[in-house]
Amino acid sequence: MSLRDSTFGELKVPLAWTAAVAAIVAAIIAAGLLISDRRGVAQSEAYGAARQAVDAVAVPVGEVLSAPLRWTGAGVQSVRGYFFAVSENRRLKAELKEMRQWRDVALALRDTNDRYRALLGLRTDPPIPMAAARVVSDSRGPFANARLANAGREKGVREGHPVVNENGLVGRVVGVTDGASRILLLTDVASRTPVMIDRTNARAILTGDGGPNPRLEYMRGQDPVREGDRVVTSGDGGLMPRGLPVGVAAKGLDGRWRVVLGADSSAIDYVRILLFQDFSQLVNAEQLNKMTAPPLAAGAPAPQVTTMPTATPPAALPKPAATPRPAAASRPAAQRPAPGPAPASPEATDARPAAPSPPPAAANTPPPNGMPPF
Repeated sequence: MSLRDSTFGELKVPLAWTAAVAAIVAAIIAAGLLISDRRGVAQSEAYGAARQAVDAVAVPVGEVLSAPLRWTGAGVQSVRGYFFAVSENRRLKAELKEMRQWRDVALALRDTNDRYRALLGLRTDPPIPMAAARVVSDSRGPFANARLANAGREKGVREGHPVVNENGLVGRVVGVTDGASRILLLTDVASRTPVMIDRTNARAILTGDGGPNPRLEYMRGQDPVREGDRVVTSGDGGLMPRGLPVGVAAKGLDGRWRVVLGADSSAIDYVRILLFQDFSQLVNAEQLNKMTAPPLAAGAPAPQVTTMPTATPPAALPKPAATPRPAAASRPAAQRPAPGPAPASPEATDARPAAPSPPPAAANTPPPNGMPPF
């Protein structure tokens, strides 16, 4: 049924009245806008009240008129999100995968930077020059543990130099060439390192046996080591400087004392080689040989220099006084000296004559033992 056939088909709206009503409403709205936007100063109280009334009416009307627009926009966004959810999900998954890769790269770089900082922060007392290197090859066997580093003679590396990482001692250099050096680890069967227990200063030899934890051998003393004691290099023999951290002591399953190496707590890829030959390089011989006397304090007396007396000729020396001899009766007969002239002082020489000397023995008198005279 068409609109013309319905009951509303005979309804006729006069156009003149409709236009008049629309014009009146438009005039009222225009007047309200003009009153609300007026900036005159006369009749400020009436103007303020009218403006407040218009604003109070405009707010709910504006909300009602704008509600369909808001609802329409929200509906369009919901429909669009529903139809494009699959493509958006794919885009987000690809972005998440890329972000995870960058996260792994960032974590690796942060770990590398932390290890670089730890290596650069290594200090020895007294200071020892070092050469940084990176491990480029791993040589393993049933009992052999060695590494190949990219630092050689051009950096001053020599055989016997100790090698450390940020956690402790790694081993020592056993072979060197231009651009490369071979590092023998502490776990190798050929490794022998003098160490000591930091708590008791007990000496020992760290012996590698191919396992992850080398043994402590040749320990002396009563209870020299306990579980968890810190083990450092002793410096005995001049092979390595004293005090380099090695690890902590632990009791093995076989009942022997072993060392959990600190260098194994992270990968052995970045190391520093200590350019240490012997303890003489740690001494400044030029300064040690300078023997300068300290300056005197203000007001201190000058040191007195004593001179030795010159030698006096024998003729000028006074004659010592004669010392009396002990009586002859106080000596045994076997030790009694032969009679002879007694020494006398110069004053007694003129008072009494000298005692006569005994007559010489006859030439033909045989000796008491029956031997002929010479």
